[in-house]
Amino acid sequence: LAAIFKLLVCLLVSLPLQPILLSLRRGQASVSYAQSLVGAPETRLTTLDNGLKVASEETGHATCTVGLWISAGSRYESEKNNGTGFFLEHMAFKGTKKYPQTALEQQVESMGAHLSAYTSREHTAYYMKTLAKDLPKAVELLSEVVQSCSLNEAEIEQQRGVVLRELEEVEGNLQEVCLDLLHATAFQGTALGQSVLGPSRNARTLTRQDLVDYINSHYKAPRMVLSAAGGVNHEELVGLAKSHFSGVSFEYEGDAVPVLSPCRFTGSEIRMRDDALPLAHIAVAVEGASAASPDIVPLMVANSIIGSYDLTYGGGKHLSSRLARLAVEENLCHSFQAFHSSYSDTGLLGIYFVCDKHQIEDMMHWSQNAWMNLCTTVTESDVARGKNALKASLVGQLNGTTPLCDDIGRHILNYGRRIPLAEWDARIDAVTPRMVRDICSKYIYDKCPAVAAVGPCEQLPDYNRMRSAMYWLRF
Repeated sequence: LAAIFKLLVCLLVSLPLQPILLSLRRGQASVSYAQSLVGAPETRLTTLDNGLKVASEETGHATCTVGLWISAGSRYESEKNNGTGFFLEHMAFKGTKKYPQTALEQQVESMGAHLSAYTSREHTAYYMKTLAKDLPKAVELLSEVVQSCSLNEAEIEQQRGVVLRELEEVEGNLQEVCLDLLHATAFQGTALGQSVLGPSRNARTLTRQDLVDYINSHYKAPRMVLSAAGGVNHEELVGLAKSHFSGVSFEYEGDAVPVLSPCRFTGSEIRMRDDALPLAHIAVAVEGASAASPDIVPLMVANSIIGSYDLTYGGGKHLSSRLARLAVEENLCHSFQAFHSSYSDTGLLGIYFVCDKHQIEDMMHWSQNAWMNLCTTVTESDVARGKNALKASLVGQLNGTTPLCDDIGRHILNYGRRIPLAEWDARIDAVTPRMVRDICSKYIYDKCPAVAAVGPCEQLPDYNRMRSAMYWLRF
């Protein structure tokens, strides 16, 4: 057998290599991370006469994603019409004046495309992923959906039931419930405290006129971005935008321009106790930085240092995050996630965790301790690890034309331009341990937190104890 094996090896060695093996053997020049950032496609931006912005990134893909991003969301709603934007999202694909619902669905299906939408607290988006060659048709359909939604009375009544069922389903998603409660208590008495979906009473009472008024108030050209990524040509996209969106109004009736009122942060807590639930869901947060604040990058690095954890993670006691290692060693929680929700003028910097009811106090203690460590003892190695994790996260989020398109649309609305990855990379590299300590002290040390708890939360510490911990844990 040894002789036969030796003979086979000799024969294989003597065989000529196939072209693909030759290329592997020679090795193709690998592109470094820095080179990939420099070589990233440029995001081109054009503004139409009516103020609508057109932005695109040409990647050469055979597919593309194109969509309309609008400065409209639950923060622009009142207590009376809260949930209107979410309701409109459901009505968008139920037919237009030119394309009844069946015809609209057939148009999308015949292209093999995917048409979707979402609403957040400050943004609304309608977008379509399709083959690059079908870009003109995709833009036409999006213009119809946004400008000529039929808002049929019968369809409104049908969607009313759909929205109510979705509200019931969301109540089963305890993470969403907890984070909505966190916003409700942190920004109580302000529009940012409202949920995106709105209350069920509004879903039952919203009228067609409410929907029309919302569109007329917020769907204005200067507040819109037509964004595209993939196999798109910018000049072609601009031409399509002129054909289909030049008629979008830039004027407001009676000059009643919607202006966002300041949202006041309030240190407070809200508890929704339910001892029948198996686990407690807790969120604690302080007021964070706005999307355009220079402090946002150090805070993003700080969040990366705290990191996240889940029982399904490997690594155990060897995880890089100190809080994650403690979670494993002390069996503190089932999962946790550091987060930073940024808005146009404020934000929430926090930690969300899920744990057994007997571990709530310990997990809260160590979560706040992790914050205090950021303010006092964060090291060079901690910051280096946080930077690498943040860079990997930023790059990983842009995997595909849809997340690219979304990133472009949101950046243009938030910053007035697309911030390239190379610039993010430079700003992350500029963060130092001293900077992390100073910025975290500014936002965390001796600040009143907002706390939300859902489930068996009897052992959640008294609010004044949690508040005092933001000072005493430093020593």
